[in-house]
Amino acid sequence: MTAAQRPPAEPGGREARGDLDPIPGQLTLPGMPPFADDGNGQPMLPGLDDLGDPAGAGDRELAAVAAELAALDSGGARMGAAIRGALDMLLDGQHTGRYRWDQLHKTEKTHAGTLVEIALARALRLADGTALDYTIAGADVDCKFSHKLGGWMIPPEADGKLLLLVQASDEDGTWSAGLLRAAECNLRPAGNRDLKRSLNDRGRAAVRWLHARAPLAENALIRLPRPDVAAVFALPSGQQRVNELFRRAQRIRVSRTVVATVARQDDYMKRVRDGGGARGQLRAEGIVIFGDYAGDQLLASALGLPRPGPGEFVSARLTRRPGGPGSGAERSFARFIRLDGADWLLASPADAAEPAPVLPR
Repeated sequence: MTAAQRPPAEPGGREARGDLDPIPGQLTLPGMPPFADDGNGQPMLPGLDDLGDPAGAGDRELAAVAAELAALDSGGARMGAAIRGALDMLLDGQHTGRYRWDQLHKTEKTHAGTLVEIALARALRLADGTALDYTIAGADVDCKFSHKLGGWMIPPEADGKLLLLVQASDEDGTWSAGLLRAAECNLRPAGNRDLKRSLNDRGRAAVRWLHARAPLAENALIRLPRPDVAAVFALPSGQQRVNELFRRAQRIRVSRTVVATVARQDDYMKRVRDGGGARGQLRAEGIVIFGDYAGDQLLASALGLPRPGPGEFVSARLTRRPGGPGSGAERSFARFIRLDGADWLLASPADAAEPAPVLPR
C-alpha cells in the first residue's frame, strides 16, 4: 500500500489514525504535481522555490530503478514481509522473549540495517552491487535502514549514488521505502567520525516514495496493553503463557513469531494445537483459535474477524446464537457461523462461557 496514511481499521484490526504527521520534509505525494505557480496566483511555499525537482523526476537512472522495483514487487508485499522477518530475526523472541525495539542493545540496532539489506536482496532477488549493496536496472544502489523516519546516515562511498531508504516501526505499525540521489545538495555536512551524513530538509523532500507508511505485519504484543503483556509473561510455563496470550489477544492477528516469543520453547507450535495445546484447553471457555487453514479463514471472515494469513492465528470467544421471542433483535441479526449443528456468533462480555465447537479439519 502506498498511501501516506493507514487504512480504516477492519474488525479486530489496528485503529485508523487520521492525525498522522506528514513524512518529514515531504512536499508532494507521488503522482501529484509539486507546489508551483500555476498562473492563477498560487505561489510556491516561501523558501522552497529553489528545490526544482523534489521527487527526482528528472533523474533517469533513479526512475529506472523505481520502475524495476515496482515490476519486482508492485504492491510491496514482498518488501514488507522481508522487513518484518528481519526485525523478528533481530529481536529473536523465541530465545530472548524480546518484542520491542527499545529492548535491543545499541549494537544490535546498528546490525538491523544489514539484516534488512540481506532480507530485501533475497526477497526481490537483487544482484550484488559493484561498490554498493545492489545492482538494480544497471545502477549501483545502497540500502539504508532507520527505525525513525529521516534517521538515515549516508556513508562517503555513497556520495552521488542512489539510495534505497527503508524505515519500519512496530510502534507505528508501518514501513516505508523510497529512493534518493545522495547529491551534495541533499546532505548535511559530515557529523561524525565516520564522515557519515544525514539528509537535510531538501534531501527529505526529494525522496521518491515507493511505499509510504504501508502497514507492517502487526506484532500482537505491541498492540496489547502493557498490563496484559505483563500478565502473559508472568506465568511460569510456556503452555500457560500461550493460553493467556490467546485469552487476552482476541480478535487480532497473532503471528507464529509472537507465539514463539511467549512460549520460548523449541516446540512452540505444539502449544497452539489440539491434543493438549491452547485450542483444546481453551475450548471449555468458549474460545476458538482460527488458523491459516482455508476453512478457518472463511469462518473467521464470516464472523467479521481479521482473516489469519500464513503463520497467523485469530482467537475469539463464541456463544450460541439466540433464537425465539425476546432473544434480542440485535443478536438475531449478528454475523454467525454454523458448527456442530448450531449457530455461533461472537460472544459479548455479558455472555456466560460455554464450551466452543470444534473447528472442522
